Amino acid sequence: MNPNFCVFFSTFAATHFKFSNTNMYKRILLKLSGEALMGEKEFGIDNQIIMQYCKDIKLVVDAGIEVAIVIGGGNIYRGLNAAETGIERVQGDYMGMLATVINGMAVQSGLEKVGVYTRLLSAIKMEQICEPFIRRRAVRHLEKKRVVIFGAGTGNPYFTTDTAAALRAVEISADVVLKGTRVDGIYTADPEKDKTATKFTSISYDECISKNLSVMDMTAFTLCKENKVPIIVFDMNKSGNLLEVVLGKPIGTIVK
Repeated sequence: MNPNFCVFFSTFAATHFKFSNTNMYKRILLKLSGEALMGEKEFGIDNQIIMQYCKDIKLVVDAGIEVAIVIGGGNIYRGLNAAETGIERVQGDYMGMLATVINGMAVQSGLEKVGVYTRLLSAIKMEQICEPFIRRRAVRHLEKKRVVIFGAGTGNPYFTTDTAAALRAVEISADVVLKGTRVDGIYTADPEKDKTATKFTSISYDECISKNLSVMDMTAFTLCKENKVPIIVFDMNKSGNLLEVVLGKPIGTIVK
């Protein structure tokens, strides 16, 4: 995206969208996968991808929307793969939680480069680098228009960052969970492998479960369903998509 356009659009969004669009979400929980941060790399962090995401998040912040973020750690370490390396599952899950904090620090740095105030909160105490997660503190940061990044998952093994995203969304009373992926919604099958796969524009939680669509894990689905928090799956890699989603444009697939 052209840098000059970003500056112009940020100013325009801040002065027009904040009060003129009454249908947009006021507070969102953005879920990003760790794998998405790899870009074209085989592992680690692609700084270009992070900066693209941060510029898109800035557009949303400038539009007056409160943003919280949960990031996976799969680009560094996945607890689910611990058994393959001979590491106990619980130990592997904690290693994965630390990976999410590393990713959170990277995104925090990127956001601050583009002029966005942030706070990194961790479910595991690491006071030298981030604040401990306290729900009231997180909500207060959001009210002050700071982007809140939640690290270390739920702080417990056997729970994925999808579940952490759903849990934090419920705790902070987010209007929606936005799951940013490299695919533009939910399909009947993996569209990267099956060219005949068709896209859903809207689907229920029960349909996702019955059709075994691997969008989020069942614990995350259950939390969102019981607390009536919709989920929108969309293509985060297309610049500008995030802002259009929060402004209510029909992008991606909504689960409700």
